This record gives sequence, structure tokens and C-alpha cells, in this order.
Amino acid sequence: MNDSCYHCGSPVNKSNRVQAKIKDNVQDFCCAGCASVCQTIHDAGLDAFYNQQTASLLPAVDLEYPLEFYDSAVFQQPFLEASDLGTKTITLISDTIHCAACVWLIERAVGALDGVVWVRANLTDKRIRVRWVDDQVELSIIMKKMADLGYAAMPYEQNVAEAKQQQKNKEMLYRIGFSAFTMMNLLWISVAMYTGASGGKYHQYFQWLGFALATPTLFYAGYPFLKNAYIGIKNRFMNMDVPISIGALTTYFYSVYVLFGFSSRGEVYFDTVVNFIFVILIGRYLEASGKKSALSASSSLQQLQPKIALVKLGNTEQLKPISAIAVGDVVVLKPGERIAVDGRVLLGSTETDESLLSGESFPVSKKIGDEVFAGTLNIHGSVEIEVTKSFRQTALSQIVDLVENTKMNKSKIVCTIDKIIPYFVWTTLLLATLTFVYWYPKDFDLALLSATSVLIITCPCAFGLATPMSIAVASGAAAKKKILIKNGDALEVLSKVKHVVFDKTGTLTLGEFKVSGLESKIDRAEFLSIMASIEKHSEHPLAKAIVDYAGAKNTLAVKNFNAIPGEGVVAKIGSKQYRLGNLNYLVSHGASENSDLSDNANALEKQGHTCIWCADENKVLGFISLSDEVKSDAKAVVNELHRMGKTVTMLSGDSKQVAQTVAKHLGIKNVIAQVLPSDKANHIKTLQKNGLVLMVGDGINDAPALVQADSSIAIGSGADVSVGSADVVVLKNTLTPIIEVIKLSKNTQNTIKQNIAFALFYNALMVPLAMMAKVTPLFAAIVMPISSLIVIGNAARLRAKK
Repeated sequence: MNDSCYHCGSPVNKSNRVQAKIKDNVQDFCCAGCASVCQTIHDAGLDAFYNQQTASLLPAVDLEYPLEFYDSAVFQQPFLEASDLGTKTITLISDTIHCAACVWLIERAVGALDGVVWVRANLTDKRIRVRWVDDQVELSIIMKKMADLGYAAMPYEQNVAEAKQQQKNKEMLYRIGFSAFTMMNLLWISVAMYTGASGGKYHQYFQWLGFALATPTLFYAGYPFLKNAYIGIKNRFMNMDVPISIGALTTYFYSVYVLFGFSSRGEVYFDTVVNFIFVILIGRYLEASGKKSALSASSSLQQLQPKIALVKLGNTEQLKPISAIAVGDVVVLKPGERIAVDGRVLLGSTETDESLLSGESFPVSKKIGDEVFAGTLNIHGSVEIEVTKSFRQTALSQIVDLVENTKMNKSKIVCTIDKIIPYFVWTTLLLATLTFVYWYPKDFDLALLSATSVLIITCPCAFGLATPMSIAVASGAAAKKKILIKNGDALEVLSKVKHVVFDKTGTLTLGEFKVSGLESKIDRAEFLSIMASIEKHSEHPLAKAIVDYAGAKNTLAVKNFNAIPGEGVVAKIGSKQYRLGNLNYLVSHGASENSDLSDNANALEKQGHTCIWCADENKVLGFISLSDEVKSDAKAVVNELHRMGKTVTMLSGDSKQVAQTVAKHLGIKNVIAQVLPSDKANHIKTLQKNGLVLMVGDGINDAPALVQADSSIAIGSGADVSVGSADVVVLKNTLTPIIEVIKLSKNTQNTIKQNIAFALFYNALMVPLAMMAKVTPLFAAIVMPISSLIVIGNAARLRAKK
């Protein structure tokens, strides 16, 4: 048995190896990522497309295969994301993205293709998300366009992407090691030359030795720069490798010019070429490492997704990669394992740790019929579960997708910077030319080196990373606290909100209603049976509490059930029609009010109880009172918002007395009660006249208000993280994360401003110094990557801020 994957070389062991068929029916052990694609290709009879030399089984790396393959369902199905009707969305990754100019080119060129809805490239993790209309453009055309641009991509899959990145890191380390070796030897030669050998008989010998060391360094270690520069020029686009390559090639060929005797007074600068290639390679390697470290919070979420699971096949069990597990499969789960898929318990019982999704650390018991979720931990007990969702539809995948999609969002600042980036290279070339022209009459060598320094030192990467890096780190840090930021703009808006509006039920309160009393003018058992039978057809939390209280006894046949949002329900039992809801709704439809019942209900509502009334076609029959507990941290959160200078308002569909009782307890002065869900948005509009508004709701009946608000937070749950109307989803039933995300927003905005200010300062200081011949090419090569590392390091501080 091999101890590494047959295809990508990543380590495999008993827990993650999968036996998969490969070309010519040979079998070997693979990592889960390669095995899933390999098995798919084999099952489809497409072994001819397999090529072990590609370092993975995804053939989009070099487009060596027929374009039709990329348009096939076999290739696309494992990677497509949920999209609107008629469109497809896929996440790709290209390891040749390394500067903001690359991002601009990809988005501009691919976005110009007919049928492409949008394209978003991310400098922080080198991913590209593309959405296209399937009957207007094919994926193969998009892939070919990117390959022609020099950004050959492959569908993003964590295992394969990590293996590919490891391979690229090895290649870069080889180039760094080679350039380090030549640099050290050239340094000895430089020492000899500067200490007197330049005038001796070994002068030319040392120059030829420098040539012998610099030539392979330039064309091997510097190959990535030269290749990307060639592709940029070929596509009539100047990426940041163009000035670097021009600087390196100009210095090298001028040194060759001197070496071959075409100039009697010039000097060779082979050591300069080698030195700044080595330093730039080191800088890019450190930059990539810095990004990976800064984004560790979001990447750690992906690590919670197991790569394989034990699937029951008749009387046998087989390890399968999660991408090959289908809905309906039966997965065997053993004690201590992390659950790989969303499913339903078929056999056995256990307890799971669902803190990943709910934020609650106590174990949750699971028996036959209960749901379990991917990424959660099976504490004890061996169970069999039936898969109910594909691995891309699980709750954990939704969480990861929300975090990843936030990185792709383009804020207004990013859009502005994106427009500036393309002019950076042309400006750099212009400034370098002016520098050379200015110094040339005085000293050719000085003019050459100064122009080269300008070419190297001008860097838009600090600009390009300033905002997306901060947003990516912030969204990852928030995700670790069970706060999912769906819209990157929320990190800008939340820091500026003036008004915070809360829904009451399920937001300020737990939403876990309990029946606290019952008063009726008819037989109590009959009254409860009528209400429970009708409420059984409603999905409202109040209805559920009444049904649970009544139990399964004496259920009556109900017909013509109809719900009126914000008011109540109407239905028939036998030949008689009943209405349930608030008292005003019942009275407005002809039911006569009972003063004794009304007085008792008013007294209960002053204590914070909610009353659900019932009436027949003529009169009010009675009511059931329910109590709901205010969240333990609600008062502290409201007080903190007041301290921060925010105006706090409570919107509620409940009665005025109940709403005012809760508001008084929490210290909220602005209360708007008995509001229909459809009218909540109008109240938000009114508040927006005096500043930005944040709406906080439970995402069930607050959608119009959440959409209308400038920013919105939904108090969701781990099993339903895709609350569509909200910018931020909190996966805890507490309110403290609201304060945390507002503070995170302020810290993020401060970090972005600091990064942009630094990028401006860096270019404003270093470029003039280079033009004044105060900066050498080597120093420029050292400083340029450091500017990006400072931006990355500053963004990474967001993880530590409270």
C-alpha cells in the first residue's frame, strides 16, 4: 500500500484512503479528493481523459483535453452551485493570480463574454466565481478564455486545491533554493570585485562566472515572472510582472552587452539580477503564507467537513468520498466521529455536539427519526443515518459558502481601486522611462539602475489587498463566533447605523411560548379542543404552543382553514365557523366582546402575557394566554446600544400592552405595536429619513423589513443558515453577537482605512526616492513585498480584536 496518493502525492492513511479505479482498470489508493473525480471519470467510460502527469485528475489545469469534456455533466455536476433558473455558477481556482491587476484582467475579459452574468476574482485566495447563462455560453469557452489569458483554472475542491497548492509551493521553494545558491556565490564574487579584484587579471573571469550563475537563475527561478509578463503583453495587458521582467531583462542584457565588450566603461550587474529575483520570490512566498495564516479562521470551517464516510452497501461497508455519496445512501456513524453529511437517524441512538451550528455546548440526544448535521460531532453511540442532502447542500456547506461568498463581494472602495489598478503599470513604465531619460546624460549605469528600481518598487498589491483582505479576515473571525456575514457591504454599513430596530417575538424573546392560562365561556375541554384542532394547521410558534399543550386528545376535523398574516386564522369545524387571533380581528368580523374576559386579558397583558382569542360566528368564546421569556442578554445589549449612541426601536405585531411591558423591562422607549408584517417596512422607511437603519429579526415574517433596512441581521439557526433576506445571520439564540458584529464592522473599516493610507504613503514615498536614484534595485525588491506583507499583517489583527 502506498503512503501517498497515487495522483496528487498528498499523504494518505487508513482514515482517508480510498481504493479507486484508474486508467486501464489498475487499482490503487487515492486521497478522497482525487478518488471522487477519478471514479466519476472511470464510471462514465472516459478513462482516455486521464493523465497522471497533471498532478490531479481535474483536466482543467492545462486544457489538454477536448473542450467538450468540460461541458459534460460528468465534469460539471460535482462542482456546480445552486443558481437561478437557466444559469450555472461554479467556483474555480487559479494559482497564477498574484496581483490586483490579475483580478482586474480576469473580471474584465471573462465578464465581456456573451452569456457571462458576472465574474468575481479574489486576490486573497486565488478563487474565481463565475455565473453564466447555460444556453448562451459554455463552460469550455470560459475555461479556454482564462487559459488564453494565462490563468488556467480548475474547479475548486478543497482536497485537490490543497494538493495543487502544495505542489506549487514545492516548485517555488525549488526556485527559491536555486536562486539562493546562486545569490550566495555571486555575493562572494561581488565581495572580491569590490575589494580589488575588479582591477586585476581575474576581473573578466569573475564577470563570466556571474553570467554563468545569473543566466539559469533568470530563466529558471524567474520563469514565472517572464511567463506572466509574456502572456500579459500577448493579451495587450500590463500586469505587475511586466515591469519586474523588464527590469530584470534590461539589467541582464545590459550586463551581457558589457561582458561581450560592446561597452568599455560599463559594469555588469548579474548580482543585482539574481538578488532581486531571490528577494521577490521570497516576498511572494511569504505573502502567500501570510494570506493563508490570516484566512485560517474561514479555512478552519472547511476542515470540519469530513472528506469520507463509511457507506453501508447491503451487508458490506465501504469508505466513500462525500462527493460520491448520494441522497438516500445509508452512512454508518461510530462514536467519536465527526458527521460527514446531513441525514436522519435510521437505527440506534446517540448524543451529538452541535455547538458548531447552535453555539450551545450541551449534547443533543438523537433517536430514530431525528436529524443530524454535517460537521457536528457524534459523542457516543453507533448509529446508521439516511442521507437527506448532498454534501453541497448541507448546513455546514451553506455556512462555508456564505463565508466564501463574502470574500467575493466588491465594496464601493474595492470597485474604485479596481478602476485605478490598470493604470498602475502604465504609470510605472512612464515613470521609469522619465527616470532613465533624466539620468542618462549624467551616468548610463545610474540611469539604468534607477529606472529598474522604479519598475520594481511601484506596487499596486497593497492597494488591491487593502479591502478584500480585511473583509476576508473579518468574515472568517465572525464565522468562528457563529456570525455569518453574507454581504461584505454590511461591514461598512453596520459601523454607521443610527437606528437599531428589533422584532420582539423570537428576537428579543426566546420565542418558546408556554400556555399560562385559559378562560372560556364554554366547557374548557371543548374550547381547548376547538383551538388546538384549528391551530394544528398553523405554523406560527403560538399555535405550536397551544397544540403541544392540548396534546393529541379530541382532535376535531377542520376544513376551509385560512391564515390572515398579523391578525389570525379562520376555519370551519362541522358547519360552524371559528376565528382565532387578536381581539380586534375577532370584533371587526362581528363577534361581540365580553367585558369580563377583556378585563382579565388586559391584566395578563400588563404582565407580558400574550392572549389568543377565539370566537364563533356571533360572540367571543374565550382566550388562551401564553408567556414568552425575554432573552437573558437582551437588556445588556439594549443598554450597550444606547451607550454607543444608537436609537433603539421595537416593532411588534403583538398588542400594545404586551409590547410596552417587554419594552419597559428592556429600557426601550420607542415601541410600535400591532404592526402587520407588510407594514414593518414602511416604519423602517420613516426611520431611514434620519439615518441608516439596522433591522434585527428572526427571518420568518420580517423579510420585508430586513430587505428595506440599510443592513439587517437575522437570528437564525444552524439548520437554516440561508436566511435569504438578511445581510448577517447569527447562529445563536442570543443577541450579544449584534454588538460584536457592529464593533467588528468599526474595526474592519478602521483597518481598511489604515491599509489604504499605508499604500498611498508607501508609493508616495518610495517612488520619488527611486526616481531620485536613492534606491537600489535590491532594496526595491526587498521593500516591495514588505508593503503587501504589512497590509496582510494589519488585516490579520482583526482576528485578535475583541
